[in-house]
Amino acid sequence: MLDILYEDNHLIIVNKPVNVPVQLDESKDLDLLTMVKQYIKQAYDKKGNVYLGLIHRLDRPVGGAIVFAKTSKAASRMANILRKRELEREYVAVVHRHMLERAGELTHYLWKDRQKNQVYVRNKKTKDAKLAKLSYNVIDQSKKYSYVRVKLETGRSHQIRVQFQAIGHPLYGDQKYGSEWNKHGQQIALWSHILRFVHPVKKELIEVVSKPPSQYPWNEFI
Repeated sequence: MLDILYEDNHLIIVNKPVNVPVQLDESKDLDLLTMVKQYIKQAYDKKGNVYLGLIHRLDRPVGGAIVFAKTSKAASRMANILRKRELEREYVAVVHRHMLERAGELTHYLWKDRQKNQVYVRNKKTKDAKLAKLSYNVIDQSKKYSYVRVKLETGRSHQIRVQFQAIGHPLYGDQKYGSEWNKHGQQIALWSHILRFVHPVKKELIEVVSKPPSQYPWNEFI
């Protein structure tokens, strides 16, 4: 059952389930893009192919809010909003250990090995390395973990996961960037929490909030 957070004639924002790919990949598992298209086709009795524009992505193990465009006009304008960094994206995450700085900014240069689908922190001068910036604040702490809110300034692949690992605070459950900290089978604790932007057609402020599931390790915190 699709969990719809917002919908009008131009956009649809849904909760992405964890471990569902945003678009078709080599696993051939049912992807979110197809699920939303099927919903539109059935809900509005659409004939033929359904248009749905992919605006941004979430890693397969990550859940939470994601926006799609229902028209090419909205897709083009949303792409421009994203390019101008006017699509505000806030995440919540559970990271290992207590963070000494209660708030701060992280800036790195990230390089992606596309064959391995792995991202690394590299020197600024490394060919194809891209600037990655985020800000964070610590909301709460448990005995072993910190609960942080993260605001992206750039949208690099695996950015939050790699940047927090780089400062010694890998995400709970992240098998790719924290295998020495996490047990096999744990679910990564990273959630797309808030999307905020000015509607590309209506010109009104849109804000949607998606809450992480009330299960471990999320339920360790307020």
